[in-house]
Amino acid sequence: MIIIPAIDIKDGKCVRLAQGDFDRVTIYADNPAQMAKNWAQKGAGLIHVVDLDGSVAGLPQNASIIFQMAKEVNVPIQVGGGIRDIKTIDFYMQNGVSAVILGTAALKNEDIIFQAGEKYSGKIILGIDALDGNVAIQGWTQKTQIKAVDLAQRFENCGLKAIIYTDIKRDGMETGVNIEATRELAMAVNIPVIASGGVASIKDIEKLKAVEKCDFYGVIIGRSLYTGAIRLEDAIKVAEKSHN
Repeated sequence: MIIIPAIDIKDGKCVRLAQGDFDRVTIYADNPAQMAKNWAQKGAGLIHVVDLDGSVAGLPQNASIIFQMAKEVNVPIQVGGGIRDIKTIDFYMQNGVSAVILGTAALKNEDIIFQAGEKYSGKIILGIDALDGNVAIQGWTQKTQIKAVDLAQRFENCGLKAIIYTDIKRDGMETGVNIEATRELAMAVNIPVIASGGVASIKDIEKLKAVEKCDFYGVIIGRSLYTGAIRLEDAIKVAEKSHN
């Protein structure tokens, strides 16, 4: 299991939202690219970047900063937020991004997922953000009645690298990962699953590692890294331990 530091960009700054609420924002750094370098220096093997402005606008808003990261940081970067067509996917892929995350696109136009998976096999990630098990879209501003597991199963065998499952209620709250829901999703599909939302302490990583008959691809950590509740180096050590 790999540890994936999160960098959320809003108005050109590195921020964290509480439960996806744009009115509950905390700024942690003025220079997201420098923050990416910081996580890379501390041992990150992959960095998760979200263009928050893009997620609402429906197209990239902080691409220049993200391209700077891809150019200057020596670890892969996966990017989400406002990526809803093949043209935008091409735009990112041609500028050094290693993988793109599609969320809202999966419900607005499912064909994009299949097209992207075929064109960029192993480089497309499906982002499923859920409230009480149901999918939320448009930067978490719209709730649906579609179950997260049902949505994930639509995209088996279409070349996806992974699924990121985020529990919105826990995101940015440091209240602990929703392990049951994440495990349920991972057991329901053959696609690797990345846990996200609510990681509060090293214990959450230990719990994910201990889940039986289920190996998570990775876990995204945001606020708890920025507050110092978790040291990235410690998280990586725990994640790399073998378990019986």
